[in-house]
Amino acid sequence: MQKAGNTIEVCFSPALFGLFDSKDCIVVVADVLRATSSICVAFEHGAGRIVPVETTEESMAYRNKGFIVAAERKGEMVPGFDLGNSPFSFMSRDLKGKTIALTTTNGTRAIRAAAGSYKVAIGSFLNISALCRWMAGEGKNVICLCAGWKNKFNLEDTLFAGAVVSYLTGKAGFYTECDSALAASHLYEKAKPDLYNFLENSSHRKRLQRLHIEKDIAYCLTPDQTSVIPVLEGDFLVNLNS
Repeated sequence: MQKAGNTIEVCFSPALFGLFDSKDCIVVVADVLRATSSICVAFEHGAGRIVPVETTEESMAYRNKGFIVAAERKGEMVPGFDLGNSPFSFMSRDLKGKTIALTTTNGTRAIRAAAGSYKVAIGSFLNISALCRWMAGEGKNVICLCAGWKNKFNLEDTLFAGAVVSYLTGKAGFYTECDSALAASHLYEKAKPDLYNFLENSSHRKRLQRLHIEKDIAYCLTPDQTSVIPVLEGDFLVNLNS
C-alpha cells in the first residue's frame, strides 16, 4: 500500500540525475561549498537575477549585455571576471538590482541539469529553514540534487541533503523509501554537532584550505543566515521572496 504524503529522495551526483523522475518534483540543487551559498548571499544583498551557465565563455558573453560576470574553476576565480565564487565577494551594495552571469565548476552545471523539473530551487545551509518551510507548503515531492565534484560524490552536499531529509520527514510529514536519502540523513545526524570538523578530511575542504579560504567554509556551514529562496524561472534564478 502506498503511503500518504510527499516523498523526498536524494541524488548524489548530476551524473545520476537521469535515473530520477523530476517532472512533478521540486529539485533542490546544493553546492554548499560554495556556489549555492554564494547565490543565496547575492540575493540577500539585493541582486536582481542570476543566470547560471556552464562555461566561462557563456558567462563572459553576458558582459556585453551589461551583466556582472562571475566564474570559478577548481576553487579559484577565473582571471578577467568581476567575481569568483566566494560568498564574501557577493556581499556588496554594488550588486543591488544587477544581473549576474555565473559559472562554477559544479553548481551551475547541476542547476542546468535540473532545468526540466517542475521547480528548481537553490539550497544551502544559509537558507535551509526558510527553504524547507516553503517546500513543506508546496505539496510536491522533493529531490535533493547534490552537485558533487566533477560528477563524483562529495560529503558536504550530502550532509545538506541529509539535513533537508531530517527536517522534512521530522516536521513536515514527508517520508522516504530512498536509500540515498536514508544514508544522507544518517550522515547528517552524526555530523550535526560539528559540521566543520566532521568535514575535516573531506576532499573539497582540503582543496579550499590549500587556497587559504577557510573562512568561506565556516560561513557556508552556518545555518539560517538568510530567508531568500532562489528559484529558476526560465533561464534566470530569481528570489521567490522579492
